[in-house]
Amino acid sequence: MFRSRRYRYDNEGVVLAITVLLVGAVIVLTSTFTFCVSGIFIIGMFVLSAVMIRSHHKGLMRQAVLVNELQTPALDEVVDECQLKLQPGPVDVYLVEKNQMNAYTFGIETPKVLVLYSPLLKVMSPGELKFIIGHEMGHVALGHTWLNTIIGGMAGIPAPFGASVILYAAFRWWSRMCEFSADRAGLLACGNLNLAVSALVKLVAPEVRSQRDFDQAMAAIDREDDDVSNRLAEVFQSHPMLIRRINQLRQYAATQEYQNLQKGVNANLGQSMDTANASQPPSVVTIRLTESEPKEQIPPEERWPWLKPLDQTDNQQDED
Repeated sequence: MFRSRRYRYDNEGVVLAITVLLVGAVIVLTSTFTFCVSGIFIIGMFVLSAVMIRSHHKGLMRQAVLVNELQTPALDEVVDECQLKLQPGPVDVYLVEKNQMNAYTFGIETPKVLVLYSPLLKVMSPGELKFIIGHEMGHVALGHTWLNTIIGGMAGIPAPFGASVILYAAFRWWSRMCEFSADRAGLLACGNLNLAVSALVKLVAPEVRSQRDFDQAMAAIDREDDDVSNRLAEVFQSHPMLIRRINQLRQYAATQEYQNLQKGVNANLGQSMDTANASQPPSVVTIRLTESEPKEQIPPEERWPWLKPLDQTDNQQDED
């Protein structure tokens, strides 16, 4: 079975090392008392996080729908395909009824937990959904779920205001690198750059239903990094600006490394780049596709004009 973590974003490990070194420097440069307090604080935060994570997991088990072959067969097929491709290890997937376009993972122990909010299934095509699920499984596969708990606790140690700001900014920096890595995993899961970009756009513009809607949404996204205040604010945000994520995916999709990894993960399904199996649109419990979704299986690029193959992806389409 093909299993690789080479899609990790190049600077993620470097930024993580810098973050840890900054934490160590703050501790060393402060008094012995602060050193002891910092150690206790980090351990305490880790224990508190573990307790909260376990409580959150139990709450999901009571209120959310566990994605499996019996309760959510169509969605379970999509999840299984992403797991086969990315090999993230044991993951429990839950579907939550909440009016928000979001998905996230958490967990220190095994299995890790992936949470999908129900509106995703009403807006995303099957291929776009694979990107979202693959993105979250990338976090699991690369260890972000448990590292986030540890590094987040370290970044919050008691320190002078200036040092605290530096540690917080460093932690957010690493978090943004993790998002680039997870986006690559999402691209490998869906196998189509256009579907990956479309999924990212729909996260912030779920009302997109036509080429005109998409063009307007992309124009707004493209303007994000034109504003100096947005670039400054990004320093303290956990996610990069959307236009940066889209541009990073476009660059990565043009590399030979991506081509090789895509062939490898597709081989886990016993398929080649040119013969990817199509998946049916998810039909989960009481959640159905939107009224505008055609009942017959029409290729995505015919339904949505912006999904027409780009030059660099003509040879690696994995249509849904």
